[in-house]
Amino acid sequence: MPPVRATTPIQSRYPRNRARIHAESPRPDTASADHLRPIPNIFSVLLVFVIFVATTAIGMRYMFDFRNGQPPLTSSVDLLPFAWAWSHLQQVADGLPFSLTLLAILGAHRLGHFFACRYFGIKGTLLIPDLASLALSEYPGTIHPAKLHASSRSELITIGAAGPIAGFAVAVATTCYGLTHSAAIGADVTPSLLRISAPALMGVLRSTMLASYPDIPPILQLLPHPVLFASWCGLLITAWTLIPAGRLDGGDILYALSPRLHRVASTCTIGALLYLGTFEWIGWLFLALGLILPSMRHPRSLARTSLSVEWLVVVPLCVAVFLLAASTQPVADMSLTRVLLRIHWGL
Repeated sequence: MPPVRATTPIQSRYPRNRARIHAESPRPDTASADHLRPIPNIFSVLLVFVIFVATTAIGMRYMFDFRNGQPPLTSSVDLLPFAWAWSHLQQVADGLPFSLTLLAILGAHRLGHFFACRYFGIKGTLLIPDLASLALSEYPGTIHPAKLHASSRSELITIGAAGPIAGFAVAVATTCYGLTHSAAIGADVTPSLLRISAPALMGVLRSTMLASYPDIPPILQLLPHPVLFASWCGLLITAWTLIPAGRLDGGDILYALSPRLHRVASTCTIGALLYLGTFEWIGWLFLALGLILPSMRHPRSLARTSLSVEWLVVVPLCVAVFLLAASTQPVADMSLTRVLLRIHWGL
């Protein structure tokens, strides 16, 4: 009697994926990536707590400004509201719409990666504290641990795309809520220190919802509800992860399609980000510097398995998500040249 091949619990739960998983190349040896260990649990717990407290304090101040008819970021207190929040602890519930919205978008991103891994039988765990690792796993210089175990092109495309798509879906819902609960800017408002530029998604959703909600003001005359502002932050992070370079989600998708094109695109993207950081928004410079780090390079080649149509469908979907969520100038008048002009000549 031939020996019975042992199966893992995940493979038993997903028998239709077992044949495909065994047919493809074996899981890569991750010994060369020992320096990319998962975040310790205690660190994840502390990081989640710090993020939650900080975003709740920020949300408290934004809700205070919104109820007083003022846009966010109109004073130095809005930029660093922690001392103000400490003296207004009775308003802590007002900060939850902002913090929970942002964490919901980031959490959906993480869940998307997790369930994609489970679909392919890749071992993984998901604890609530692990949501904190999203802030690090998508930042240049770190790698999402699950991506190290993807052995085929289909797996890498699906795992890389699932996170941004899931986060974007939540951001669409929260943006709709934020638009319907925002107000029009009054005539006597204090101008903001930072002028936020809305991504294309907000304009598309406003135009779509005008028939049912005719009171939504034009985007340029909008006094954003804290939920809408948190959605803007989530969309910016989603667009960030879909940039086609390095080991960002967009880079992983492009690498699975063509490693050679990925190398060319990564170099061109770094150059484009340096240009955008100089003349559009200084934040792109930090992303460009992060993409130069050695850990953003793909350490190996994937098995050259064929790609079926069902996996290729997610590629144009990710392109659409990127175009709707991205903006070359998320914050107006904050390019490197503008900052230097203000510092040196006060312009």
